[in-house]
Amino acid sequence: MDSAGRGEPTAKVAYDAFASAYDHFNHDYQYDRWTGRLLAKAKKAGLRGVRLLDVACGTGLSSLPMLDRGFRVTGCDISPAMLNLARAKIGGRARLLVADMRALPALGEFDLVWSLNDSLNYLLSRAELEATLAGFARNLAPAGIALFDLNTLATYRGYFSREIVVEQAGRRMVWQGRSRPDAVAPGSFHEAKFRAEGEAGSEHVHRQRHFPRHEVLAAIEAAGLRCVGLFGEFGGDLFPALDEDVQTKAVYLCGC
Repeated sequence: MDSAGRGEPTAKVAYDAFASAYDHFNHDYQYDRWTGRLLAKAKKAGLRGVRLLDVACGTGLSSLPMLDRGFRVTGCDISPAMLNLARAKIGGRARLLVADMRALPALGEFDLVWSLNDSLNYLLSRAELEATLAGFARNLAPAGIALFDLNTLATYRGYFSREIVVEQAGRRMVWQGRSRPDAVAPGSFHEAKFRAEGEAGSEHVHRQRHFPRHEVLAAIEAAGLRCVGLFGEFGGDLFPALDEDVQTKAVYLCGC
């Protein structure tokens, strides 16, 4: 997303370019297991209904397991190219629409509003984070749960600081992190360049911001929500104590 008009690449530009390679690049990601872990935590926090708003749903990898579990899903994303792929998989099983999470319209009352796989790290200021969480609150049923994950310092020292090559379906895809581990600090910005070798138009840049815990908690409160759970993720498992120097994601659960 744009940051103060400085001409940096937006999430829409990045994911429109990333769309055709996204599923192949993430082919070994265990979405069914991950969404199941998160759903268990949401139920323990009080989730009862089956109406889900999947914000930044992408190609539908997080929506499909929930549809199979009997959830009624509405998905939105800023990238039309990603949504086109989601529609091809999901068909008419879910309502899918283009929306910017920073100005999320009132789409209904949902028992669960979530955004997974570091989508909120593409927000580049606390004001954007507050606006996004206010949109979550605007769409949350009175007893609903809002859930999102964020990349930790460990992720920026690792994934955003090295080259990762994935070969899948006859394609060679390269993620080149541009960060230096010694420059990773709370609130810092990070970039990575992606390309699918030999594929014109595939090269693009991802820009993210790290959000420290105190900023996230303040944004949750400013949005009229309250934090009801905070977990750290490592290896696909969730732990009740967040350690940003070891775990790769922070998972926040919120209520009204």
